Amino acid sequence: MSERETPDELWVIRHGETEWSRDGLHTSHTELELTPAGEAVARRLEQRLEGVEFDLVLTSPRLRARRTAELAGFPDAELDEDLTEWDYGDYEGLTTATIREAVPGWTVWTHPCPGGDTAEEVSARMDRVVARVRDHGGRVLVFSHGHASRALAARWLDQPVQEGRLFSLDTATISVLGSERESPTVLRWNS
Repeated sequence: MSERETPDELWVIRHGETEWSRDGLHTSHTELELTPAGEAVARRLEQRLEGVEFDLVLTSPRLRARRTAELAGFPDAELDEDLTEWDYGDYEGLTTATIREAVPGWTVWTHPCPGGDTAEEVSARMDRVVARVRDHGGRVLVFSHGHASRALAARWLDQPVQEGRLFSLDTATISVLGSERESPTVLRWNS
Protein backbone atom coordinates (compact mmCIF):
# COMPACT_ATOMS: atom_id res chain seq x y z
CA MET A 1 0.00 0.00 0.00
CA SER A 2 1.18 3.49 -0.73
CA GLU A 3 1.84 6.00 2.01
CA ARG A 4 -0.75 8.40 0.57
CA GLU A 5 -3.15 10.18 2.85
CA THR A 6 -6.00 8.25 1.21
CA PRO A 7 -5.34 4.51 0.81
CA ASP A 8 -5.78 3.00 -2.64
CA GLU A 9 -9.34 1.85 -3.26
CA LEU A 10 -11.10 0.23 -6.17
CA TRP A 11 -14.80 1.06 -6.33
CA VAL A 12 -16.76 -1.34 -8.55
CA ILE A 13 -20.22 -0.69 -9.94
CA ARG A 14 -22.14 -3.28 -11.92
CA HIS A 15 -24.26 -1.76 -14.68
CA GLY A 16 -27.99 -1.15 -14.19
CA GLU A 17 -30.67 -3.68 -15.06
CA THR A 18 -31.26 -4.72 -18.66
CA GLU A 19 -34.01 -7.04 -19.89
CA TRP A 20 -31.47 -9.85 -20.16
CA SER A 21 -29.93 -9.33 -16.71
CA ARG A 22 -33.44 -9.18 -15.25
CA ASP A 23 -34.36 -12.45 -16.99
CA GLY A 24 -31.10 -14.27 -16.19
CA LEU A 25 -29.78 -14.39 -19.77
CA HIS A 26 -25.99 -14.41 -20.13
CA THR A 27 -24.96 -11.16 -21.80
CA SER A 28 -21.46 -10.37 -22.94
CA HIS A 29 -21.15 -8.65 -26.32
CA THR A 30 -24.87 -8.12 -27.06
CA GLU A 31 -25.62 -4.41 -26.71
CA LEU A 32 -28.70 -3.74 -24.59
CA GLU A 33 -30.30 -0.60 -23.20
CA LEU A 34 -31.04 -0.30 -19.51
CA THR A 35 -34.65 -0.94 -18.53
CA PRO A 36 -36.56 2.04 -17.08
CA ALA A 37 -36.01 0.49 -13.64
CA GLY A 38 -32.29 0.10 -14.44
CA GLU A 39 -32.05 3.75 -15.44
CA ALA A 40 -33.81 4.88 -12.26
CA VAL A 41 -31.44 2.93 -10.01
CA ALA A 42 -28.41 4.11 -12.00
CA ARG A 43 -29.54 7.73 -11.47
CA ARG A 44 -29.67 7.13 -7.71
CA LEU A 45 -26.01 6.11 -7.81
CA GLU A 46 -25.11 9.76 -8.37
CA GLN A 47 -26.55 10.69 -4.96
CA ARG A 48 -24.87 7.71 -3.31
CA LEU A 49 -21.48 8.76 -4.75
CA GLU A 50 -21.93 12.46 -3.98
CA GLY A 51 -18.93 13.85 -2.16
CA VAL A 52 -16.64 10.95 -3.08
CA GLU A 53 -13.71 12.06 -5.22
CA PHE A 54 -12.14 9.67 -7.70
CA ASP A 55 -8.67 9.90 -9.19
CA LEU A 56 -9.63 7.81 -12.22
CA VAL A 57 -12.97 6.59 -13.62
CA LEU A 58 -13.09 3.71 -16.09
CA THR A 59 -15.94 1.93 -17.83
CA SER A 60 -16.49 -1.10 -19.96
CA PRO A 61 -17.23 0.01 -23.52
CA ARG A 62 -20.56 -1.85 -23.50
CA LEU A 63 -23.60 0.42 -23.77
CA ARG A 64 -25.16 -0.74 -20.49
CA ALA A 65 -21.99 0.12 -18.52
CA ARG A 66 -21.41 3.44 -20.30
CA ARG A 67 -25.05 4.45 -19.72
CA THR A 68 -24.82 3.55 -16.04
CA ALA A 69 -21.65 5.66 -15.73
CA GLU A 70 -23.37 8.57 -17.46
CA LEU A 71 -26.49 8.40 -15.26
CA ALA A 72 -24.29 8.10 -12.15
CA GLY A 73 -22.63 11.40 -13.06
CA PHE A 74 -19.55 10.18 -14.96
CA PRO A 75 -20.26 10.84 -18.66
CA ASP A 76 -16.53 11.18 -19.40
CA ALA A 77 -15.46 7.84 -17.91
CA GLU A 78 -12.53 6.38 -19.85
CA LEU A 79 -13.29 3.26 -21.88
CA ASP A 80 -11.31 0.16 -20.89
CA GLU A 81 -11.78 -2.99 -22.98
CA ASP A 82 -10.46 -5.11 -20.12
CA LEU A 83 -13.64 -4.35 -18.13
CA THR A 84 -15.92 -6.08 -20.66
CA GLU A 85 -18.03 -8.99 -19.52
CA TRP A 86 -16.88 -12.61 -19.68
CA ASP A 87 -17.54 -13.69 -23.28
CA TYR A 88 -20.09 -16.50 -23.08
CA GLY A 89 -19.57 -17.55 -26.70
CA ASP A 90 -22.22 -20.05 -27.76
CA TYR A 91 -24.05 -19.45 -24.46
CA GLU A 92 -24.75 -15.78 -25.20
CA GLY A 93 -28.43 -15.06 -24.55
CA LEU A 94 -29.07 -18.35 -22.72
CA THR A 95 -29.97 -18.95 -19.09
CA THR A 96 -27.93 -21.23 -16.84
CA ALA A 97 -30.93 -23.60 -16.70
CA THR A 98 -30.98 -23.88 -20.51
CA ILE A 99 -27.23 -24.53 -20.65
CA ARG A 100 -27.55 -27.19 -17.94
CA GLU A 101 -29.98 -29.15 -20.09
CA ALA A 102 -26.97 -30.03 -22.26
CA VAL A 103 -24.18 -29.60 -19.67
CA PRO A 104 -25.38 -30.67 -16.19
CA GLY A 105 -23.89 -28.62 -13.38
CA TRP A 106 -22.54 -25.93 -15.73
CA THR A 107 -21.34 -22.63 -14.28
CA VAL A 108 -19.11 -20.03 -15.87
CA TRP A 109 -16.71 -20.63 -12.96
CA THR A 110 -16.30 -24.38 -13.48
CA HIS A 111 -16.94 -25.12 -17.16
CA PRO A 112 -15.84 -23.71 -20.51
CA CYS A 113 -17.90 -21.37 -22.68
CA PRO A 114 -17.53 -22.81 -26.21
CA GLY A 115 -16.52 -20.01 -28.55
CA GLY A 116 -16.06 -17.61 -25.62
CA ASP A 117 -13.51 -16.63 -23.00
CA THR A 118 -11.53 -19.07 -20.93
CA ALA A 119 -11.00 -18.45 -17.22
CA GLU A 120 -7.33 -17.77 -18.04
CA GLU A 121 -8.27 -15.04 -20.55
CA VAL A 122 -10.61 -13.37 -18.07
CA SER A 123 -7.96 -13.61 -15.36
CA ALA A 124 -5.38 -11.94 -17.62
CA ARG A 125 -7.79 -9.06 -18.37
CA MET A 126 -8.63 -8.56 -14.71
CA ASP A 127 -4.94 -8.68 -13.79
CA ARG A 128 -4.34 -5.80 -16.21
CA VAL A 129 -7.15 -3.82 -14.53
CA VAL A 130 -5.73 -4.52 -11.05
CA ALA A 131 -2.24 -3.50 -12.19
CA ARG A 132 -3.58 -0.32 -13.78
CA VAL A 133 -5.48 0.62 -10.62
CA ARG A 134 -2.53 -0.07 -8.34
CA ASP A 135 -0.10 1.74 -10.65
CA HIS A 136 -2.40 4.77 -10.82
CA GLY A 137 -3.08 4.79 -7.10
CA GLY A 138 -5.71 6.69 -5.19
CA ARG A 139 -9.42 6.00 -5.47
CA VAL A 140 -10.48 4.44 -8.77
CA LEU A 141 -14.07 3.84 -9.90
CA VAL A 142 -14.98 1.24 -12.53
CA PHE A 143 -18.27 0.43 -14.23
CA SER A 144 -18.41 -3.16 -15.35
CA HIS A 145 -20.53 -6.33 -15.43
CA GLY A 146 -21.63 -9.17 -13.17
CA HIS A 147 -19.15 -11.96 -13.82
CA ALA A 148 -16.33 -9.59 -14.82
CA SER A 149 -16.70 -7.61 -11.58
CA ARG A 150 -16.75 -10.77 -9.50
CA ALA A 151 -13.64 -12.01 -11.32
CA LEU A 152 -12.02 -8.62 -10.72
CA ALA A 153 -12.66 -8.95 -6.99
CA ALA A 154 -11.08 -12.39 -6.94
CA ARG A 155 -7.94 -11.14 -8.72
CA TRP A 156 -7.75 -8.05 -6.46
CA LEU A 157 -7.61 -10.51 -3.55
CA ASP A 158 -4.89 -12.58 -5.30
CA GLN A 159 -7.32 -15.48 -5.68
CA PRO A 160 -7.97 -17.60 -8.78
CA VAL A 161 -10.55 -15.98 -11.03
CA GLN A 162 -12.92 -18.89 -10.30
CA GLU A 163 -13.26 -17.65 -6.73
CA GLY A 164 -15.44 -14.89 -8.12
CA ARG A 165 -18.19 -17.47 -7.59
CA LEU A 166 -18.18 -16.45 -3.91
CA PHE A 167 -19.30 -12.87 -4.61
CA SER A 168 -22.98 -12.42 -5.34
CA LEU A 169 -23.52 -9.15 -7.21
CA ASP A 170 -26.73 -7.32 -8.06
CA THR A 171 -27.15 -4.70 -10.76
CA ALA A 172 -26.31 -1.05 -9.99
CA THR A 173 -24.60 -1.85 -6.70
CA ILE A 174 -21.46 -0.35 -5.20
CA SER A 175 -18.59 -2.51 -3.98
CA VAL A 176 -15.28 -1.29 -2.59
CA LEU A 177 -11.96 -3.14 -2.57
CA GLY A 178 -8.97 -1.89 -0.65
CA SER A 179 -6.24 -3.12 1.64
CA GLU A 180 -5.37 -3.48 5.27
CA ARG A 181 -1.73 -3.70 6.33
CA GLU A 182 -0.62 -4.48 2.77
CA SER A 183 -3.22 -7.26 2.38
CA PRO A 184 -5.94 -6.79 -0.24
CA THR A 185 -9.40 -6.76 1.32
CA VAL A 186 -13.09 -6.33 0.61
CA LEU A 187 -14.20 -3.13 2.31
CA ARG A 188 -17.81 -3.27 1.13
CA TRP A 189 -19.64 -5.57 -1.25
CA ASN A 190 -22.94 -5.46 -3.16
CA SER A 191 -24.30 -2.43 -1.32
